[in-house]
Amino acid sequence: MAIEKQRSDPRYQSAIKNFEIAARAFQRQNYEKAKEVFEKLASGEVFEVAERARVHLRLCEQRLGRPAQGPKTSEDFYALGVGELNARQLDAAVEHLTKAQRLDGKQDHIRYALAAAHALRGNAEVALEHLRASIELRPENRIHARHDDDFRGLAHDPRFRSLVSPQATSDPRVTPPNPA
Repeated sequence: MAIEKQRSDPRYQSAIKNFEIAARAFQRQNYEKAKEVFEKLASGEVFEVAERARVHLRLCEQRLGRPAQGPKTSEDFYALGVGELNARQLDAAVEHLTKAQRLDGKQDHIRYALAAAHALRGNAEVALEHLRASIELRPENRIHARHDDDFRGLAHDPRFRSLVSPQATSDPRVTPPNPA
């Protein structure tokens, strides 16, 4: 319900529209125009769009031949990690996301991204550990993981199903009893 409400928010819709404009400019290799729009989005109010804009902004800077500032914060490493995750460069994604976690391990979105990266790498144990931590920090991640294609490889794992099930307890470390 919260996701639907967010998607109907005019600020969210505007940010998505502007992101699409910047992405088209990027695809046409008009990096100056794309960079201009991504810069505005990166400092915007819509978190999900801002984080993706930061990733694309770095790519624009690289393509323009300007030295991109090296990552310094957990959010910088997170943005790079998500970019690598989306490009399916899983080793680089795990490396950046692990650095983000070391800098700020209490961010649910960092742990969630690490879970997705490890799930895609086929490392179920580590993926479930990060997903459990992500859900402990933000229980709504249970719903996101349930529908996230990155976790498709874990879909039949009973530990994953227990973790993301609608009947899961408020403590994700506790496995609900099987009704007999």
